[in-house]
Amino acid sequence: MTTSLRSFGLFGLVALLFIAEGTLDWGFFSGSWNTSLVILNMALISGIMALGVNLQWGFAGLFNIGIAGFVALGGLAAVLISMPPTEGAWSAGGFQIVIGLLLGAATVFAAVMVYSKMAAGRLRTLSLLVILIGGFFLFRSVFDGGVDAVEAINPAGTGYLGGLNFAPDGNYKDWGFMTLISWPVGGLLAAGAAWLIGKTALGLRSDYLAIATLGIGEIIIAVLKNEDWLSRGVKNVIGIPRPLPYEVDLQESPVFAERTASLGLDVVEASTLFVKAGYSLLFAAVLIIVLVMAQLALASPWGRMMRAIRDNETAAEAMGKDVTARHLQIFVLGSAICGIAGAMMITLDSQLTPTAYQPLRFTFLIWVMVIVGGSGNNFGAVLGGFLIYYLWVQVEPMGFELMKIVTAGMADGNWLKDHLFESVAHMRLLTMGLVLLLVLRFAPRGLIPEK
Repeated sequence: MTTSLRSFGLFGLVALLFIAEGTLDWGFFSGSWNTSLVILNMALISGIMALGVNLQWGFAGLFNIGIAGFVALGGLAAVLISMPPTEGAWSAGGFQIVIGLLLGAATVFAAVMVYSKMAAGRLRTLSLLVILIGGFFLFRSVFDGGVDAVEAINPAGTGYLGGLNFAPDGNYKDWGFMTLISWPVGGLLAAGAAWLIGKTALGLRSDYLAIATLGIGEIIIAVLKNEDWLSRGVKNVIGIPRPLPYEVDLQESPVFAERTASLGLDVVEASTLFVKAGYSLLFAAVLIIVLVMAQLALASPWGRMMRAIRDNETAAEAMGKDVTARHLQIFVLGSAICGIAGAMMITLDSQLTPTAYQPLRFTFLIWVMVIVGGSGNNFGAVLGGFLIYYLWVQVEPMGFELMKIVTAGMADGNWLKDHLFESVAHMRLLTMGLVLLLVLRFAPRGLIPEK
């Protein structure tokens, strides 16, 4: 079977799974197009994340396991851009926070300059201690006062600076297009963080790079959880504007109600389908753009250079290639794509929940998507995103149906029957591990391998 025919068949099989979810009402299939579109929307976002990781690993061999942190930065961008500013927060302590952050950055910059410009010795050591200790206390004295003032403003409802959605009419939810602007901003935030990480960690061996990215990713998530002035911490930010109309507004629209009635549809169900299908079109457009750009990059001289560096860094350096600079370049690009996907996910959820950024979901699962789909193949990464996310959602109801068959002859209250049904929740982890093992055994290069 040719590679193109195999790819077409695999994508067709995945498409049939989503169609079956929307049309069949038996077994683990719900027969609901609402459910099918919910899974599809997150699968589209997962496919974009998988493309970003495939750029880093499939193109350049960079082992990044801090993906959750870059996705979280994308989610933060959705809050910073599309939410309204908290009334009185900037005057109370917002500018003080900014000054404090600038003082902290200035302290680090001064320490770096002293370390690089002064000769090694006791004087340099004393100068560094004075700058770092004095700068730390100065930074905290300014920064902490601003934070306390901002977080004291209606902590139950706001307690944070808010965003940049200055809606002229005061109704920021009417300015849902601001959320679309947050998508590229999320990519820029993630790219900036990746640049800082890359400048310090990309010279390390692959295992040390993995540890560094994991640690920094967890630091980013910890900041979102604990810095209430920035993202409300574990109190979450809700009501983030959407670029599509709200279901309630559609249901109250006479034109929409008339059209749905002419099609024989319930207006409530039609409104939810309309919104979810709209998100599907938006997300599919972004996925196609990223996929086309990744394919063009792969086929370009730059893409061939990246694969040459991946396969043999020593030979590439001997040919005059700046390996570290190229690694930094693709590390930033891949992280930016993950940041865009993170902002898209917050747009879909309409809320930022920092505790939801678990490495199991936003790092391990994305890696499974890339490995199963085919590392180094952009279409394989997208296929893995669709297939693995579908299984991630559906294996629990599949497990429930399986346990019903296994325990068909057991009486209610039987200890083994109860134990098996209680174990259904663990089917996700078992299935992901099983799928990964089977693919590594029978298709070690993925379902759609790199050419």
